[in-house]
Amino acid sequence: MISRDDSMLGIQIIKTGKRYIGTPYRFGAKPFQTKEFDCSSFVQYVYASYGIILPRTSRQQIEMGQPVSIDELQPGDLLFFTTKKRKGLKGIDRVGHVGMYMGNKKMLHTFKEGNEVKVSKLSRSWMKKFLGARRVL
Repeated sequence: MISRDDSMLGIQIIKTGKRYIGTPYRFGAKPFQTKEFDCSSFVQYVYASYGIILPRTSRQQIEMGQPVSIDELQPGDLLFFTTKKRKGLKGIDRVGHVGMYMGNKKMLHTFKEGNEVKVSKLSRSWMKKFLGARRVL
């Protein structure tokens, strides 16, 4: 069960992340800077703003915190997905994307060259790639 304090922290994390909407995506972006992000450097940066230290890659981040069912998601929970390149792999090697749950079936994330930090609905196509969620708060 998530505490009220953790719930409020999740909301604050999302508010902080939303400041970076429009920031360009770049695969392998350097950590702890705000000029450009890839999915995991974005999550890592925003969480570090609150003293929560996460590893650099989505495959490392999925091992943090506690698993959360889709029905129990709270703002700030991490969402993990596979990608076309990783779909046939096993275990954590399947993980190719991470985003932050915002509430209302939406996530804050960045992915793919030519894109930027943005809000996306957790559409059917995203949910087909969904691997799981973790609570690190």
